[in-house]
Amino acid sequence: MQKKYFIDTSIWIDLREDRKGFNSEPLGDYALKLFIKIMVEKNIIVISDHIQRELESNYGIPEIRGFFLPFKNFLEKIYVKDEQREEAKIIGKQKKVPKGDTLHAIIARDYNLTLITRDKHFKELDVISKHYKPENII
Repeated sequence: MQKKYFIDTSIWIDLREDRKGFNSEPLGDYALKLFIKIMVEKNIIVISDHIQRELESNYGIPEIRGFFLPFKNFLEKIYVKDEQREEAKIIGKQKKVPKGDTLHAIIARDYNLTLITRDKHFKELDVISKHYKPENII
């Protein structure tokens, strides 16, 4: 059965910038191995208009298109619904986590996606959607 992954903005940036983490942890390598695994297994990477907007705060539209190009046969785009945004506002305020992170958890829940992130805020959102680091999947 084909799996669908929802990859947080930070993982896209890890891949693009080949970032290193604490003690030179190879975050970019983990991200690359995850994307390769998804493609080899012919699974799907779901992106939302919200993730695209988050990326636009760091990169231009042509560069973002370049991010997605190698994965074009494995991408599925979804659009955030107004009710998801409203729910994210409410839950984000209650749990004191960013609305965008809450929105990602809601999207993962609503579309039954495997959420990939390394953001600490998602620990507060596990009741909405479980999350995994790339290295937990590869």
